[in-house]
Amino acid sequence: MSIAEFPSNTPRSVGVEFERTPPQDLQAEQSVLGGMLLSKDAIADVVEVLRSRDFYRPAHELIFEAVLDLYGRGEPADAITVSAELTKRGEIARAGGAPYLHTLISSVPTAANAGYYAKIVLDHAIMRRLVEAGTKVVQLGYDQNGEVDDAVDAAQAEIYAVTERRSSEDYVQLSTLLPQALDEIEAISKGTGIEGVKSGFRDLDLLTHGFHPGNMIILAARPAVGKSTLGLDIARHAAIHENQTAVIFSLEMSKSEITMRMLSAEARVGLNNIRSGQLSDDEWAKLARRMGEISDAPLFIDDSPNLSMMEIRAKARRLKQRHDLKLIVIDYLQLMTSGKRVENRQQEVSEFSRQIKLMAKELNVPVIAISQLNRGPEQRSDKKPMLSDLRESGSIEQDADVVILLHREDMYDAQNRAGEADLHVAKHRNGPTRTIAVSAQLHFARFFDLAQSQPMRSFDEPKSAPAGYVPTSPYGDQQPAEPGDGGWNE
Repeated sequence: MSIAEFPSNTPRSVGVEFERTPPQDLQAEQSVLGGMLLSKDAIADVVEVLRSRDFYRPAHELIFEAVLDLYGRGEPADAITVSAELTKRGEIARAGGAPYLHTLISSVPTAANAGYYAKIVLDHAIMRRLVEAGTKVVQLGYDQNGEVDDAVDAAQAEIYAVTERRSSEDYVQLSTLLPQALDEIEAISKGTGIEGVKSGFRDLDLLTHGFHPGNMIILAARPAVGKSTLGLDIARHAAIHENQTAVIFSLEMSKSEITMRMLSAEARVGLNNIRSGQLSDDEWAKLARRMGEISDAPLFIDDSPNLSMMEIRAKARRLKQRHDLKLIVIDYLQLMTSGKRVENRQQEVSEFSRQIKLMAKELNVPVIAISQLNRGPEQRSDKKPMLSDLRESGSIEQDADVVILLHREDMYDAQNRAGEADLHVAKHRNGPTRTIAVSAQLHFARFFDLAQSQPMRSFDEPKSAPAGYVPTSPYGDQQPAEPGDGGWNE
């Protein structure tokens, strides 16, 4: 009995008209289903590769779903039970009838190769989706009403979606999510408790449990406080010390300047000395040694001028596909431009904020967007920043999962907590808000943990820095303050 005998097996519509038959292999589809009906081990192999939408024939999709439902309930999945399941659903005729199930079994000599056949089916499914995406791209090209940048971005998104073979469904039932959540909680309890991308600041990581995929993190401060340095610190820690791929899109600093800052922080050689080239033999040795140790770190830097959000998304997609991207840092939000006519700057920044959040979810990576605060802190007596100080757009606060406001009291009073900074976690969608004190050693272009663990405190609680001591870095190196290196001062 042939599949062609059943009128219900009209090929699935893929949303476009094909002049030629779309890529498909009906024999491979039959072999996959036949193997699944013969062995539950084959079901386990196939389910890791295929989803129901990967089948070309709708009848095969119905049979596949019935097999998976029986398997999920712990019931046997053979020609008899699957036929009964399809009959109960009223889908047995659309699936080709009970005799066709026996035909599937007889069409495959062994269930051992089901996983291999599944990969053949998947390859053809991806090619069909590529044809569909290509047709949509052609339609976008002929559309005279839309913006060119929007059309290019939509075209790239279509192609990217094709490569995401295991993209999630539109909705998932709670019963499916609960075991996954329990496994995640158990893994956290057995490990460090840090499941996201680590920042390199212990107390911040304990508060946030790391920066999680899909999250948008805003890191904001007034000019010259050190927000770019902090963003680089986080990217540096992820790539160099956690071996996680990170990218920095810098609209403010050049690649050369960023590299110098990285070397200063890693080798503990003064940034001014590096910039001036006035280095001692010992400092040259430190730089050479550390360069060799960090040269293979999966860190990418892009300082292209006038980067648009479309370009950032396209480049980030490529890094995700090729290098398993884990973290994106954008420095900084207010320097971005859309190149379009907009009613006002606030509307434009709001759109950037929305697109950054969508990019974080699409690529399933945390995105740190550095932002500038308005003059609000300078108009208050304590000079401390607030969420309302986020410049040019209230939607930044709304879209962000985490907002970190960087503050240094010695910016306004050189003797007040010199060499310290506060990371004020002013918004935390999935946890409490706190203020965390860190050490600011800006002559080495870095922030890092204080030497001794300090209890988390409120943003208004004062605290003095230890005198004459440079604290332990998050990487395990400890050093006393050296005379003349700036000590606790920038």
